[in-house]
Amino acid sequence: MEEIQNTMTPKDFKSDQEVRWCPGCGDHAIMNAIQRALPGLDTKKEDFAFISGIGCSSRFPYYMNTYGFHSIHGRASAIASGVKVANPNLNVWQITGDGDAMAIGGNHFIHAIRRNIDINIILFNNEIYGLTKGQYSPTSKFGSVTKTSPYGTVEHPFHPGELVIGAQGKFFARSIDSNIKLCQEIFVQAGEHHGATVVEVLQNCVIYNDKTHAALSDKEHKLDRTIVLRHGEPMIFGKNRDKGLILDTENLKMKVVELGDEYSEKDLLVHNSESVNPGLHQMLANMQYPEYPVAFGVIRSVNAQTYDGAVQKQVEEVKAKSKLKCVDDLLKSGTTWEV
Repeated sequence: MEEIQNTMTPKDFKSDQEVRWCPGCGDHAIMNAIQRALPGLDTKKEDFAFISGIGCSSRFPYYMNTYGFHSIHGRASAIASGVKVANPNLNVWQITGDGDAMAIGGNHFIHAIRRNIDINIILFNNEIYGLTKGQYSPTSKFGSVTKTSPYGTVEHPFHPGELVIGAQGKFFARSIDSNIKLCQEIFVQAGEHHGATVVEVLQNCVIYNDKTHAALSDKEHKLDRTIVLRHGEPMIFGKNRDKGLILDTENLKMKVVELGDEYSEKDLLVHNSESVNPGLHQMLANMQYPEYPVAFGVIRSVNAQTYDGAVQKQVEEVKAKSKLKCVDDLLKSGTTWEV
């Protein structure tokens, strides 16, 4: 692949369109992080494509100075898949929300992941339908009071990480809108990965679901309630870095321990995002506060054959064996008549 001498800056990716998200919306921070991340990728500006569905987050392509397509509700995965297969050289990003991806778009979403199509899916998760004014979504917490559940939801929500890994996903990461630096770091890793990547960003909707992630963004307590995982590093967390994770082998589940007399850093699990076995990744993705710290960072990153790569290879193999090399060969094949 031709090496790109990248001299671009975040400003190169900002469009001239007025950004029409609500003041204080987490979408602003996520866009800022992506615009900071793209110059760090080995890709020409004209080779980026942003595809979205419907929802507040799906206005994203208008605000990016790249090629883009604002599609229809739930169909972003299908369109992004087609874009990538038709032109494998493109660096394709799908921008979607928890409703757009996992409700009406759920079928497209899981099969894009299962096929391992080389697209980067950024899942804005505010646990609500914001654009359509506050209905509960597939990720709304059990009991949430919303416009369509005035007495509290009676549904148990999807856990995006569990869904992605269950769909044979090879890359799953999580961040939060208030941590732009971590978002940028993860987006660069996603953009460099070959295969389907899903980055769940916990995002705040200030109008219809304000402070839904407040327990994890609170400045005083966030370091005790979250853990940032990095490949090859021990699973340690806490404001004073005095807590960690070990595997409770008797009950086959994660266990939070205090570092001190009984446990030291050497007793902690070391994060291996590249493990083919998804067992620990599933446990990490499913950890919820207050029993556990919520896992941020790249939780799973495994290399595997991509769908678009396999299609391209198959086409080249068929072309090499075919006796038909051009349209004239096709028209003159079989029985022909001269009129």
